[in-house]
Amino acid sequence: MRALAAVLAVVLLVAASPAWPGSAPAQPVTPASFVTHGLSIHGDLKYGPGFSHFAYANPRAPRGGSVTLAAPGTFDNLNPFILKGVVAAGVGSLFDTLTVTALDEPASEYGLIAQTIETPPDRSWVAFTLRPTARFHDGSLITVEDVIWTFDTLRTKGHPLYRTYYGAVASVEKTGPRQVRFTFKAGENRELPVIIGQLPVLSKASWAGRDFAKTTLEAPLGSGPYRVESFEPGRSITYRRVPDYWAASLPVNVGRHNFDTIRYDYYRDDTVALEAFKGGAYDMRREPSAKSWARSYNIPAVRDGRIRKELIPNEVPQGMQGFVFNTRRAIFQDSRVREALSVAFDFEWSNAHLFYGAYQRTKSYFANSELASRGLPSEAELTVLAPFRGRIPEAVFTREYQPPSTVPDGLRPGLIRALALLKDAGWVVRDLRLVNAATGQPLTFEILLDDATYERIALPFAKNLERLGVQARVRTVDAAQYEYRTKQFDFDMVIGLFAQSASPGNEQIDFWASVSADTPGSRNWAGVRDPVVDKLIERLIASPDRAALVARTRALDRVLLWGHYVIPHYYIAAFRVVYWNRFGRPAVTPQYDLGFDSWWIDPGKPEPRR
Repeated sequence: MRALAAVLAVVLLVAASPAWPGSAPAQPVTPASFVTHGLSIHGDLKYGPGFSHFAYANPRAPRGGSVTLAAPGTFDNLNPFILKGVVAAGVGSLFDTLTVTALDEPASEYGLIAQTIETPPDRSWVAFTLRPTARFHDGSLITVEDVIWTFDTLRTKGHPLYRTYYGAVASVEKTGPRQVRFTFKAGENRELPVIIGQLPVLSKASWAGRDFAKTTLEAPLGSGPYRVESFEPGRSITYRRVPDYWAASLPVNVGRHNFDTIRYDYYRDDTVALEAFKGGAYDMRREPSAKSWARSYNIPAVRDGRIRKELIPNEVPQGMQGFVFNTRRAIFQDSRVREALSVAFDFEWSNAHLFYGAYQRTKSYFANSELASRGLPSEAELTVLAPFRGRIPEAVFTREYQPPSTVPDGLRPGLIRALALLKDAGWVVRDLRLVNAATGQPLTFEILLDDATYERIALPFAKNLERLGVQARVRTVDAAQYEYRTKQFDFDMVIGLFAQSASPGNEQIDFWASVSADTPGSRNWAGVRDPVVDKLIERLIASPDRAALVARTRALDRVLLWGHYVIPHYYIAAFRVVYWNRFGRPAVTPQYDLGFDSWWIDPGKPEPRR
């Protein structure tokens, strides 16, 4: 990206000596800090100070109407900021944040509650000046005290993720009637100001006398575009657009939040949810199943246009979905075992027989982006990786990672290689069972699922494992039990998704860092505890520019891939969307999101017969 300074206004300059006659020319003045309407991790902002709306929003979109969506499982909590409970879908629309992420830029934010953002070139602190009009739904103004209280509360009583994200903040203080300043600990972390910008601001007064750490079905006081209208615990929840929403006319919101009400109905089974959609029970569905996409929509409503079925391309980094090994379990602590078992997942067979050829094999933790490693390491990557030679697999330097394939020779050659790896790791086959040569312990484990849809890939995987003498049990549990067990790392293997942004940073701590391996609720499901990975994450976060970020991300990607923490699945670089034909949507779809909050009910379209 181009230099961020191109869109920033200088407000404080370092004093410079006057140039006396005959003296040397004055040196360029380095700004001590900048004040701006937006902030990017690296490079320019797309939208200048006077922008009117995001390109993917229609400022003339009509407002009104009701939309119904589906949610899986159940819910028992309206506080989305704590570890306990299962949070209701859509509850984030209650809360405004200091800044808003642009969905058509890789790493940029613009002021929402914050009118301006100030930071020095070294990003050692960031200050937000609050808009004088920002207020909660009860009419009370949003204050600096609310910001500080929210930050302190999330860090001490909120989800453990916040302690990780905010761990590099040294102090927060009020520096003006409407200004709050966050000062960071020493170190290079250009992402921190952007992370702090994502802070939701809660009402200090409304939480007085209440235990923040407990689940609640009392809707918290918010400041966002919607408020809770009604709900039945575990069954449905309805949000109504706030008619006098304080930020409705701000450029970051123009053309967005167009529905009067949004209702989420809960379904315990996705097959039931699919049939409910076709019967008209809800309005829009992002289809997760390639089989359903190929076979389940040959119905009159699709053929006559009452239901639209669209494949919308995107540039969203697809991250990594796969079978995740819990390396806290003794049987999975040897990477040779993990590598051997990965042979049993036959992607080519699954893609042909289950997915109608819809998917590509995932070969990176940052698939579908420039961040994905490819070929052999570049010079820039080698500079990052060379200090760790001897502490990471040599293959990182000499081979391009390729997941096991059954083309062209089928599964058998891979199983033979797998048995050799298992033998090297101390496992042998006795009486058709794979056992530890020293202890006689059989290699057996459970694959924990929360969606029966995944059984069609987990069961063939388990069947192939039998050919290695491994017994894998597939168990599908309800959403509440699954969430509790994954938060406590009480599983052998799960199907996990590590979603990635176009500008990865501090969230990698939550995914892979040693500090998160024993933090309940973290997404380090694999239990990675590797000092090299920790150092690579630190270097990634400290990237001074986009080129360095790409090289350092690719280096981390290679080390994770050759660690065999996950058996990679597959991805598709498009949104599979079906919806009843009552919507309008902008001509431009943002590169990094579907942008559904910019859709609207089209008054020119008749209500589809259902």
